[in-house]
Amino acid sequence: MSLTDRQATRRRRQLVDLLRSKGIADERVLGAIGAVPRHRFIPDSSLLQQAYHDVSVPIGKGQTTSQPYTVARMTELLAVRPGERVLEVGTGSGYQAAVLVALGARVFSIERKAYLLDLTLRVFDALSIDVRTRVGDGTYGWPGYAPFDAIVVTAGGPTVPAELLEQLRPPAEGRPNARMLIPVGPPKSQVLHRITRIGEGATDIVDETFDGVSFVPLVRDA
Repeated sequence: MSLTDRQATRRRRQLVDLLRSKGIADERVLGAIGAVPRHRFIPDSSLLQQAYHDVSVPIGKGQTTSQPYTVARMTELLAVRPGERVLEVGTGSGYQAAVLVALGARVFSIERKAYLLDLTLRVFDALSIDVRTRVGDGTYGWPGYAPFDAIVVTAGGPTVPAELLEQLRPPAEGRPNARMLIPVGPPKSQVLHRITRIGEGATDIVDETFDGVSFVPLVRDA
């Protein structure tokens, strides 16, 4: 099964209309969703017809790519501006990173599974999407490129890693405060938190809660 460019464009347009009806209001986010060919991030050709449905889709070995509403909602809450440095913990299929790049972000992404990152890098290369990536434990962040304007975590754990809080940029005049989106809680019962750094200390934060979500576990090496 395959999709022609015309079919994919039409289905992205329909997906954008659906997300708008579900409450996604940021037109920049909707534009990014409409621009990124989600079907290119699904390796199993038999599943391509699901690419523009609002569902998660398997990408191999028990992994999935998040449903478009979740990606759009998290992207909207992150409120990324062009040129901002964004750390993504959990590259997965690469779709979330591609949406952030479409918004003009400079994306740094960490993936635990080397085989999955290898597949994703092929898609990035084919689509000329510029994302700096590495294999590793994302709970420790990426100190060499910190601080970040925003961090998005696409896995859920019981607590927020202190290392990620420390890598949020301190407040700077004329710039939005740095923020992180992370699912927190037990498996299948997580809540999406937006943590905004408002002071010089890493614990000077505002913690807001939003939707209930269900992500794969955020695994931390000993």
